[in-house]
Amino acid sequence: MPLTTLAGLIAGLALLLAGAEALVRGSAWLAVRCRVPPLVIGLTVVAFGTSTPEMAVSVLSASGGQGDLAVGNVVGSNIFNVLMILGLSALLIPLQVSRRLIRLDVPLMIGASLLAWLLAMDRHYGRLDGVLLLTGLLAYTALQVRSGLRARADSERNEFEVEYGERVEGRLALFGHLALVVLGLALLAWGSNLLVDGAVTLARTLGLSELVVGLTVVAAGSSLPELATSLIAALKGERDIAVGNIVGSNLFNLLAGLGLAGLAAPAPLDVSPNALAFDYPVMVAAAVACLPIFFTGYRIDRWEGLLFLGYYLAYGAYQALFAAGASTVALLHSALAWYALPLTALTLLVIAVRAWHRQDGKRRSDPAEPLQDKDTDVGGHRREQRGDHHDSPRQLVVAAYRPGHDEAGRGGRAGEIQVEDAQIGTAETAQPGTEGR
Repeated sequence: MPLTTLAGLIAGLALLLAGAEALVRGSAWLAVRCRVPPLVIGLTVVAFGTSTPEMAVSVLSASGGQGDLAVGNVVGSNIFNVLMILGLSALLIPLQVSRRLIRLDVPLMIGASLLAWLLAMDRHYGRLDGVLLLTGLLAYTALQVRSGLRARADSERNEFEVEYGERVEGRLALFGHLALVVLGLALLAWGSNLLVDGAVTLARTLGLSELVVGLTVVAAGSSLPELATSLIAALKGERDIAVGNIVGSNLFNLLAGLGLAGLAAPAPLDVSPNALAFDYPVMVAAAVACLPIFFTGYRIDRWEGLLFLGYYLAYGAYQALFAAGASTVALLHSALAWYALPLTALTLLVIAVRAWHRQDGKRRSDPAEPLQDKDTDVGGHRREQRGDHHDSPRQLVVAAYRPGHDEAGRGGRAGEIQVEDAQIGTAETAQPGTEGR
């Protein structure tokens, strides 16, 4: 391996980690300051920002006539995001999933995956397909902005100040954190370019096809911002960002990555029959698997993260054997398609049905106290608690520590974003000497 390639890989990885840290800090502070739920920030600013490498790679590849690389990058990145990144994040700490993700964002991710697969059935992406995908992106972004504004309007200033402390007034602090977000995005894009360039050079030296390179090396390399951002968010306890980042990134990859690639290509993008027969179904199956896993307990446990990782290792083994032309690739394909996937689908269905029966039993046994959800975003928590009472009174909240604000009393360092376990109740349910469920 040339020293320049190795240096590019190391420098790219370092820039990715630094950019992810800056982006999480800046966006989480802005979520607190603007009273926007962290989940909405994860689904828009963070998710879209960390997906810019995939979009840049796909657009540049499409404009250069490398359709397999452009399509493989998007499909492979979505598979990597769900199976590898969510798997690793759940192994670090079980991830809580808000009801909003299950009701809206995950179904939208499944719908976008099915739409991308349907549009590729004629084995190409044309300009009309690109316009359709970009229209979906605009509608999704408008939905997120509307949700954020509604959450802000429903929140109360007094409760906000009690939970998060005094707000730092003045434009200097706001511009400083906006600059931190921009710096994080710039470092992510720069680091991804260095890392992907080095990985592609190395892969082509080995004589791999563009489709395999896009599905594996480029997809994993361009998804490292999502990996770094989700892992850091999980370690910080910002679990809305950790999970919402993946869902939003997958939507952005499909709608913006493929949409802009279809418009930038001088001719319709060709889609490989191998990708249609195997990789697209795997992408859709990974998206669909999120729904029952998220629904059972509104969390991703460690064993479920291990299940995701196992499937990605099997998928990677299939790609390696396919690239090498090994005779065992057909056997592995059959094992995945006719044994592992159906067995997992049946298991997830049984788990989902049992979870539904448990929730239905709780509703019938205690009709006076509706079933509550855990760890929803802050804006959604305030809104639903005063209305439908879907949220648990115990919730992880993000505390933004500012210079000079009670640093000694809280034990936090200035400017550091931490997580505290807070008891949140309502006037109707909270009583002296009792503790929220």
